Amino acid sequence: MGPIGEDELFFLMQGLKWTVLLAIVGFIGGGIFGILIALLRTSKKKVTRTITAGYIGIFQGTPLLMQLFVVYYGVALLGVEVNAWIAVAIAFTLHASAFLGEIWRGSIEAVPKGQTEAANALGLHYGSRMKDVILPQALKISLPATIGFLVQLIKGTSLAALVGFIELTRVGQIISNQTYRPLLVFGIVGAIYFIICWPLSHVGSGLEKRMAKAAR
Repeated sequence: MGPIGEDELFFLMQGLKWTVLLAIVGFIGGGIFGILIALLRTSKKKVTRTITAGYIGIFQGTPLLMQLFVVYYGVALLGVEVNAWIAVAIAFTLHASAFLGEIWRGSIEAVPKGQTEAANALGLHYGSRMKDVILPQALKISLPATIGFLVQLIKGTSLAALVGFIELTRVGQIISNQTYRPLLVFGIVGAIYFIICWPLSHVGSGLEKRMAKAAR
């Protein structure tokens, strides 16, 4: 069995860097499309509500791993060559947009209807009504669930290893194969995930409790 030294730890930090970058890209990209989906999902037009509901249903009803495979191999079938980084970034963005869109849709609908009626009484058009009145309140309502999804997204990046993307889990596999110390290596990998995810979960749980007290 080989030792785990500075080189292996540096390699793990490199893997961590790509894990964090993938989560950030997926979350920001998913957030941009997610807010659009949430707005379409709460639209008065039935056709837009139906289309976005179907989009959300597809991504919520299928495993993230399958979505990664479909994007990675599906794009190649179209004759377009993309590297693993681009493919997993697209897959995670689409995945996050569906979940965040549904979270924010529920938050928009949770805003008291009196707020919308008051905005209408003031003569605010749709854009101003959403930007200045509804969305700020919806964002506050959605924070615990949004943070919870971010934690799941970070942990989900480990699946990207299965399509050749070298992130934290994949680096752990490589080092384990080289050192023959899987328990130690994946113990370190698990500890790194915990150090990232537990504080976020704690913040989300704290916000949820605080909001529950304020609602009483």
